[in-house]
Amino acid sequence: MFTNDLKKGTHIQLRNGWYATLMDNLKGNARCADVEGICREMGSVYAHDIMFYQDANKNWLPVEHTDKQKKCREMNLQLFGG
Repeated sequence: MFTNDLKKGTHIQLRNGWYATLMDNLKGNARCADVEGICREMGSVYAHDIMFYQDANKNWLPVEHTDKQKKCREMNLQLFGG
């Protein structure tokens, strides 16, 4: 499933291992999420940092990224390093 197909309320796992819940139905390079990190906060996350989503059966499944999201990640790596 592409990140653009994930719906509001979907539990996700980010590239850094943190978990979050999507708070919007938008498409593109950024999504609003309630992130459970060092502290709990709501804000934008890059779609290319979403690695897994939880389906209705509570299984964690990998996501696919669009070409634009992959290019955004490449640009971020060039600007900020890895």
